[in-house]
Amino acid sequence: MISYTQAILMGVLQGITELFPISSLGHSVILPHLLGWNVDQQNPFFLTFLVATHFATALTLFFFFLKDWVLIIKGMVRSFIKREIAADDHYAKLGWLLVVGTIPAGMVGLLLEKPLQSLFASAQIAAFFLIVNGIILYLAEMLRKKAPENKNDAHSDQRIAHLTWAQSLGVGISQVTALIPGISRSGATMTGSLMAGLSHEDAARYSFLLATPIIGAAALLKLPEFASPQNHALILPSVAGAIAAAIGAYFSTKFLLKYFETKKLTPFATYCVAAGVIFSVILFVH
Repeated sequence: MISYTQAILMGVLQGITELFPISSLGHSVILPHLLGWNVDQQNPFFLTFLVATHFATALTLFFFFLKDWVLIIKGMVRSFIKREIAADDHYAKLGWLLVVGTIPAGMVGLLLEKPLQSLFASAQIAAFFLIVNGIILYLAEMLRKKAPENKNDAHSDQRIAHLTWAQSLGVGISQVTALIPGISRSGATMTGSLMAGLSHEDAARYSFLLATPIIGAAALLKLPEFASPQNHALILPSVAGAIAAAIGAYFSTKFLLKYFETKKLTPFATYCVAAGVIFSVILFVH
């Protein structure tokens, strides 16, 4: 089904590209074709393996932002008990913004799971959408609203909590596009956040927070498939891939949070366009 070496390489790739705005699904679809691996990407086991690596990434993000999640969950409980979100309860507001932002991709993913799964077999489609992803990142930098200067010591979470419900829904809708291999989830959510007026730093943080529930929920729905007898042989390679993904995700998160304090999406846009063109040519020749 998939060897340990392949699983570890795929895991590292997923952990890095899930958080970098360059599409983990796109790279996961393209890499086996480029390396000539005999992996049936339309087989349900391939999606189950990818879900395992995504689950590891979601867990890594959850523990990386554990202090934030504790405050967010406490805030949501407070708002539920009081049946209102207090004006100064930033973490309660942020928690419900994350819920609103998760709903669109969650619903579309459930409704269109089978049609979307068929795209995993086409490396050419993934390479094409990788180019589209790069163009989207370029446009995000050109059209983004200028973020207000931070004239106070407000924490990033407090600034994010000033998003409106409509803006959060817009970011959630943009996340739907990442169900297509080649379109980056983090790139899509950062694009939506920049359009809503967040800084690059806050957009990256919001994207990472938003990743945890959507990836975690998808994984919890698919992980029980490992109990199926035909998937037993996939368990250990998946564990190896998941550990590799967790390590890649941890270092990617540390790097990107620092990177987006001062820098932009442009280098990632350039990479996606160039890589998409190169991958398309190589795949066409072969």
